[in-house]
Amino acid sequence: MRVARFAGEDDPRYGVVGEEDGVPTIAVLKGDPLYAGFELTGQKVPLDDVRLLAPVIPRSKVVGVGRNYAKHAVELGNDVPEHPLVFLKPNTSVIGPGDPIVYPEQTQDLHYEGELAVVIGRICKDVSVEDAPKVIFGYTVGNDVTARDLQRSDDQWARAKGFDTFCPLGPWIETNLDPADLRVTTELDGDLRQDGRTGDMVFSVADIIAYVSEFMTLLPGDVILTGTPEGVGPMQAGERVSVSVEGIGTLTNQVVPHD
Repeated sequence: MRVARFAGEDDPRYGVVGEEDGVPTIAVLKGDPLYAGFELTGQKVPLDDVRLLAPVIPRSKVVGVGRNYAKHAVELGNDVPEHPLVFLKPNTSVIGPGDPIVYPEQTQDLHYEGELAVVIGRICKDVSVEDAPKVIFGYTVGNDVTARDLQRSDDQWARAKGFDTFCPLGPWIETNLDPADLRVTTELDGDLRQDGRTGDMVFSVADIIAYVSEFMTLLPGDVILTGTPEGVGPMQAGERVSVSVEGIGTLTNQVVPHD
């Protein structure tokens, strides 16, 4: 099931993406399915007639995992970590499909990082690897935008990864997906830059959830970015970056200069 969040007449609305007579549609839901469940209103709208928003705005946090693909760690001159390397991005960094990524004046080296993102479905703590699938609401596509020069110069990553617009998510949440071996690609203005598989992750989705939940409570709507394959690189204002995850879809955003 694909769950979308889209611009409605008033507040953002939620719906299930499908087809009717060959036309992509959204069956509108009553409220946020993370909290209200899946109750249909009976209304359907053509997908092309709505503006998709970030499928979830974490009320709490975005958890990132660094260097979770061995070849990516090596390309930046780093060792593969013995445990998941965890950092946080603020929920104010989240944007949706088609929203602009702002190139801050504080950086001269802005990078894309295409990733599989996990959306947590319920409050959980000390989750075992075996029980990890039970706390997952679904999966979406993420771009862990990073100011690489600030990442190198700062003693921690909050500034390098925390600017507004540095966490594009979308286009929707896929609730029925096996994350074990999915293709993850990133294109910059149509040129393929990243091409990896989640099967190459050092730590699996279940491993990450078990590790993170050892020291912090995960809440409904929290997002976990699971790491990026090799091939990260710079993007410039005016360029368009598209991240695709097999079984979910494609997330596209354009980089724009700061005001």
